[in-house]
This record gives sequence, structure tokens and C-alpha cells, in this order.
Amino acid sequence: MTAPSSGPATTPARPGPEQVTTTSAARPPVKVGLGPESVAVTPDGKTVYVGNTGSDTVTPVRTATDTALPPIKTGLTPQDIAITPDGKTAYVANANGDTVTPIRIATGTALPSIKMGSGPIAVVISPDGKTAYALNFGKPNANGGAVTPIRNATNTALRPIKVGPEPQGIAITPDGKTVYVTNGGSNTVTPIRTATGTALRPIKVGQFPLAVAVTPNGKTAYVTNANGAR
Repeated sequence: MTAPSSGPATTPARPGPEQVTTTSAARPPVKVGLGPESVAVTPDGKTVYVGNTGSDTVTPVRTATDTALPPIKTGLTPQDIAITPDGKTAYVANANGDTVTPIRIATGTALPSIKMGSGPIAVVISPDGKTAYALNFGKPNANGGAVTPIRNATNTALRPIKVGPEPQGIAITPDGKTVYVTNGGSNTVTPIRTATGTALRPIKVGQFPLAVAVTPNGKTAYVTNANGAR
């Protein structure tokens, strides 16, 4: 993830997502909105959601026919999308809107946006589907960002959890007990204990950690260091 810009994205139009079949042949691209940057697939595989940072919309794409459905209006600069395990709700992080927009998948309608901290750039969902965790980059030159838990049953933002400066990526363990956040500005990763909503001692890693992913057995998290050799 990268820091949110100072205003709405002005990314020029680009082709939409392309599908690659089992024969490794790309099918025709699907036309979506301006500046498509994020993509998420429903658990049943029937719909793909594409976040369009330049048009402040999310475009659903019906996978059976590769057809784009009417775009759904979100907040400013939808930069990341996560879908609940039951496939009922998509949560969209609006980097320049300081909000997260829930979308009811059955009807393709946006629900009232949830106020966040500054610059939500990423979002993950707990495996039980009860909580979304939005990563807020924070204001420029601030000491750090924060993770805001969202109670999905009521779409209510809970107390923000402070992490390190220039947070970039977020991941959650398969058991839902720990969230990991990469802090590009301090070369660390902050673990968060989800049961108590508390940040644990930061873990030192390489230079400018960017992305993080957790193995299916939950035993190891892998972090990319954008300015390092590891």
C-alpha cells in the first residue's frame, strides 16, 4: 500500500481487470471505472468487486459473463476492498474520504459510510466475519497510524489502536487472534491482540516493510521490505 494523496485521485482511465483461464490465456478486459486499483472476489466466486480510485466507485463484475454491473458510489478514493466470509458485505476503505463504506452484496447498495481515522488505505475481515479492521495511514508527519476495528453487526467503529509511522500493509491470522501491521516509517511490524484490542511490542524487520501475509497454518508471517534485500 502507498500513502493516500492529498486529494482525489486523477489517475487516467486504464483497462479493467483481465481474466486468465486455466490455459493461461487472457480473456478480453472488462471496462470498469477510472483508476481501478483494488479487487476482491465473493466467496461463491460469482462476483468480482473492483475499486475505482479515480471515479470514487466500486464496479461489480459478474464472473459468469464477465459483465460489469452498475457502479456503486463510495467515498473518496476507494483503495482497498474486503468481503465477509458469508459473502453478504463488502467493506471499502476510502483513502481520501477518511471513511469505510459497507456494501450490501445482495442488492449492490452502499450503506452509510463509517467514519475512520485519517487515510484508511487497507481493510481485512476476521475469519468469523464479526469484525473488520481498517488501517489508517494517518496525517503526514504524524507519529503513527492506527487500526480501527469495526463491529460488522452494527457497522460501528470501535476504539482505534495505535501502530507505527507510515503503516502500509495489514493481515490477520487464520484463527483471528492476531492482526499484523507493517510500519514503513519505523522498519517494524506491530502485532495486535484482537481479543483485547491492544498493540504488542513492535517487531524489527528490514527497511520499509510494505506487504504482509500469514501462512494458512498461522505459524509464520512473511513481510516484504521495499528498500531492503529480503
